[in-house]
Amino acid sequence: MNWHQQSKEELEKLFQVSVDAGLSEKEAKKRYREVGPNSLEEKKNTPAWLLFLKQFQDTMIIILLGATAISALLGELVDAVTILCIVILNGVLGFIQENKAEKSLDALKELASPVMTVKRNGKWLTIPSVDVVPGDIVRLSGGDKVSADIRLISGGEITSEESALTGESHPVIKGTHLINGDQLAISDITNMAFAGTLITKGRAEGIVVATGMNTEMGNIAHLLTESKDSETPLQKRLAHLGTMLITAALLLTALVVILGVFQGQSFYKMIFAGVSLAVAAIPEGLPAIVTVVLALGVQRMIKRNAIVRQLPAVETLGCASVICTDKTGTLTQNKMKVMALWNGKEMTSRPRTKGFSKKNHEKLLTYGALCNQAVLDYLEDQKEELSGDPTEKALAEAAISAGINPGALASSYDIKQVFPFDSERKCMSVVVEERDGDDLIVCKGAPDVLLEKSSYTERNGKLERLTPTRKREIKQAIQWMANKALRNIAIAYRPATEESTLTNASEAERNLIFVGIQGMIDPPRPEARDAVKECRSAGIKTIMITGDHEVTAAAIAKDIGILPPHGKVMTGRDWNHANEKEKDLVIQNTYVFARVSPEEKLNIVNVLKRQGHVVAMTGDGVNDAPALKSADIGIAMGKTGTDVAKEASALILRDDNYSTIRSAIKEGRNIYENIRKFIRYMLASNVGEILVMLFAVMLGLPLPLVAIQILWINLITDGLPAMALGLDQPEGDVMKRPPRSASESIFARGMGWKIISRGFLIGCVTLVGFMTALYEQPDNLVRAQTIAFSVLVMAQLIHVFDCRADRTIFDRNPFENKYLTAAVLSSMVLLLAVIHTPTLQPIFNTTALSPVEWLYVLALAAIPTFALAGGIFFRKTGGRTYRSIKGKLGEKGINQ
Repeated sequence: MNWHQQSKEELEKLFQVSVDAGLSEKEAKKRYREVGPNSLEEKKNTPAWLLFLKQFQDTMIIILLGATAISALLGELVDAVTILCIVILNGVLGFIQENKAEKSLDALKELASPVMTVKRNGKWLTIPSVDVVPGDIVRLSGGDKVSADIRLISGGEITSEESALTGESHPVIKGTHLINGDQLAISDITNMAFAGTLITKGRAEGIVVATGMNTEMGNIAHLLTESKDSETPLQKRLAHLGTMLITAALLLTALVVILGVFQGQSFYKMIFAGVSLAVAAIPEGLPAIVTVVLALGVQRMIKRNAIVRQLPAVETLGCASVICTDKTGTLTQNKMKVMALWNGKEMTSRPRTKGFSKKNHEKLLTYGALCNQAVLDYLEDQKEELSGDPTEKALAEAAISAGINPGALASSYDIKQVFPFDSERKCMSVVVEERDGDDLIVCKGAPDVLLEKSSYTERNGKLERLTPTRKREIKQAIQWMANKALRNIAIAYRPATEESTLTNASEAERNLIFVGIQGMIDPPRPEARDAVKECRSAGIKTIMITGDHEVTAAAIAKDIGILPPHGKVMTGRDWNHANEKEKDLVIQNTYVFARVSPEEKLNIVNVLKRQGHVVAMTGDGVNDAPALKSADIGIAMGKTGTDVAKEASALILRDDNYSTIRSAIKEGRNIYENIRKFIRYMLASNVGEILVMLFAVMLGLPLPLVAIQILWINLITDGLPAMALGLDQPEGDVMKRPPRSASESIFARGMGWKIISRGFLIGCVTLVGFMTALYEQPDNLVRAQTIAFSVLVMAQLIHVFDCRADRTIFDRNPFENKYLTAAVLSSMVLLLAVIHTPTLQPIFNTTALSPVEWLYVLALAAIPTFALAGGIFFRKTGGRTYRSIKGKLGEKGINQ
């Protein structure tokens, strides 16, 4: 329908709704059942049966299934059935893991969904946009993401960014007037706000005329191609690793088969062993484990009030070297309160328990409440509550404390025009009509800005020309408040005599009469100091970027611990005047940027990135969106953040708290380290399995392991502990290490050597156990293979505790991770079952071992972990002892 041609009254009748009362909850629920949720149709999730079948698409699994079929044709039915059961069990585990990860991501989508402000039963409520129905009366403000097609019916002028629909990035000015004409272009329909667009300025109310697939966005939804899920840098590196491992495994398998056949082993037996070995060498469960670890880590972040919108942010968090943070609400409590008034003559501080006196400050307080978009809501229990911007709420609350009711001002003034706050103008103005018929312009904003726009001032109720001497007095008052860490808001006004003041902000905001200043404070969050300190110890620099006065910003930064004694404070103007070389130098020692514009904020982020920093950037407003997108990790505020900021971010803080960033970085670092831990464990285990088979074939020995044993190790010994490592607690010094490089290899910091050395020793002790058993009883191959099987499993289960620590097993409590302890115990019980259960012995080619043999197995299995750990320990303590003796005796004494 041509909604743009419908009047307010026609729309009320058509949708059976009153603009003053809105829909009732009962009617809204009824319409929701009729039209469904306000959302576009998304691609359907993969069906469970298809997700299960996808577990068997891996190349190695297909090869193994082929080998199973061959063994069945050759009459080895027991082996074929057993291997098939293991393959199916592996598929079931992979299915459970991927299904859980998919559900975790679905939960994230619900948490990050946008909201809208609607009127229900005569009261304004904030509800998820998915619950909005046709006929809802909604309120739109600058920064909101529009989630339905809305016919604007009242309010001031707003602007909307409609590039999602029209491709034009320039904001469109919107109004409420009727528009004639059929089949108009979307850009010509200026009395409607469309789903998928962004409100950039202003405030208005409207009626929802279409939701979901019935919106203009829904009409073109069929043109949108389904986007593929993007891989994180970590997943790309792991995919490359998998390709390398498959190539290496196939080459080694071919070598084992050729050597075995050359030495007289049967071709079938060697083919089957070679394929099994290849499957053991490839950690095919690695992608599933990575997905689950990321999903579980994201869930832990949610519990810490951090919502991850983009999975790459989880990995990038661990690389963050600079946090550019806003002050208000993030480092402070976002509970502004006016604590001082200056009326052009005297300074008045607010009593602790009482409000201000109206005497001498009536005009200052009245105009502060008049030029204000805070809303006074009446709750069910007859209480009043202010909602809106914290600064505006503080101004309105100060007026209320003096007995001036903002709601009652409507009986004395009619608002004719609103010029919303603009980050470039740094002020807001309203054009009001007094009851006596005179028009008045009331303006509030940054004191230095209004001072430049003012030509007069008031003293004792009389106008005076704003002389240089008078300006110095005002600046002294501003400085006094700033030194007290108060945020200063100036109030000014003038009679409106020109018609142009109704349409042009620059015309309205000139030749003002300076009334006075209101000073307010937003106290720091108690936990912010510890969070900043811990980030500093983690090698992460915190930079405050704020629109506040530089003195106020510096006072808060010093209090919290951001600004060190040698640190510098810089204004956006000074930054803008510096050339690129000067910026590169000055940013290294600058900790606070004050009075910053959106362009300057974006430039600061880009300079930091140019210097090689990984930048996390916080923001909540429309003007923060460019910097949030440009930063490596854009962090939006969940409570006060606009939908524009949230859309541009990778991470959302549900509590708007800086300490949550610290927790998210800690979690991000831990997730990456846990992924490294189970890669280290799985690859070292696989290296051990390959080498024991390769060495045996090269020495002309019988095979130490049969195919079914290798597959059992691959499923049980590798899978369960590796998953438990992904849930490991962070190491105590995780926030005392410097940020890792974004280009760091997965094998960095000596991990490649650890994998090779541990894998080599595991293979060697397994081969020693096999050869010793074979030497003792040459005719009992099953016993020798059982001992080799047991040594290999136990060596891996002991090694898994070594993987928890960066250096040695002695550095951490081995039983701290209860999931890992349970996984290891489960694997040991299953090992005992396949060795000592008569019905399982013929299937797994095992025989029962005596207590003495088990002691021998454990002694060999402990060597790879404890021998290397002991070497590191004695090298460390020996070096310390040598340095101590050398210090006491001197070089000459040592030589003697």
